[in-house]
Amino acid sequence: MRVLAAMSGGVDSAVAAARAVEAGHDVVGVHLALSRMPGTLRTGSRGCCTIEDSRDAWRACDVLGIPYYVWDFSERFKEDVVQDFIDEYAAGRTPNPCMRCNERIKFAALLEKAIALGFDAVCTGHYAKVITDADGNPELHRAADWAKDQSYVLGVLTHEQLKHSMFPLADTPSKAEVRAEAERRGLSVANKPDSHDICFIPDGDTAGWLAEKIEMTGGDIVDETGAKVGEHPGANAFTVGQRRGLKLGTPAADGKPRFVLEIRPKENKVVVGPEALLAIDEIRGIKVSWAGLPIAEIATGADFDCHAQVRAHGDPVPASARMEHVAGSGELVVTLAEPLRGVAPGQTVVLYQGSRVLGQATIDAARSLQRAAL
Repeated sequence: MRVLAAMSGGVDSAVAAARAVEAGHDVVGVHLALSRMPGTLRTGSRGCCTIEDSRDAWRACDVLGIPYYVWDFSERFKEDVVQDFIDEYAAGRTPNPCMRCNERIKFAALLEKAIALGFDAVCTGHYAKVITDADGNPELHRAADWAKDQSYVLGVLTHEQLKHSMFPLADTPSKAEVRAEAERRGLSVANKPDSHDICFIPDGDTAGWLAEKIEMTGGDIVDETGAKVGEHPGANAFTVGQRRGLKLGTPAADGKPRFVLEIRPKENKVVVGPEALLAIDEIRGIKVSWAGLPIAEIATGADFDCHAQVRAHGDPVPASARMEHVAGSGELVVTLAEPLRGVAPGQTVVLYQGSRVLGQATIDAARSLQRAAL
């Protein structure tokens, strides 16, 4: 096949491209320029898509003997990922920019351009697996190494996108093996640190970064009963589950720490309370999509058993889910068998059956039965 290898400049994408070449595919490497800030430099493991990453991607392609290009997707990244991140926080939600980047950049914009140029598939260094069923339909599954599994952030991929996706690291038992392979192949990124945090906020100070983008207005911090217990400089700077930075002068009656339970942007209020009230029993999701063909229960609205995961490295919990269709729109309702802590609107819930990813939804509401009883 003609394969476009997305080269991030890291060890995973370099080894994935090497395996695609070794499998006999006609491979071309491309690095996505997602920022037009020429001074953007990597600091250790913070940040990605920097000048150093571009150079590392070029060096890897040179070793592999494949063509290398840089594609400028900075405007689309700014609009579809960065601005979306700002807008979601301004609305009092907690977005996942990696999900948006995979959905709108790496497997929408990139794949669209790749297919238009005659490529059959896009190859990335994600730890996930595409399995084809007996009828030739693709399914997204967890990788062999669950500790590195990235199927959660790929839960936004559609049936059509999965047909053109290639994940050569799917069956690799550990990251150590990938690094060892990179060393054997003479790839200079063999010991390069993994990137973490939000790539466009490399210093990790999300609150400080948002303060420059969103107009903050002071307001009240109230407890679960509605009583005022403090003041905040701007509700948008807080996230559900947060404990630090509340600066409350009045301690809780039981003397235990308070946590952010809810953000109310229209009222400009932050609701706080005991840790026990962070436990969520029901999730309602919008912007639902299915990774591959949806299971039969989706069309009928019947309940189906699954596992729900709300963070990239969170533990999946047993659940029952169903689709509700109201006024032409679909809403995913997930009832959790085990409460999840600190679930916030704007996050993504991904559903699994065994190792298979069924699909995902953006969390619109999270309900605590204990809070509802207050």
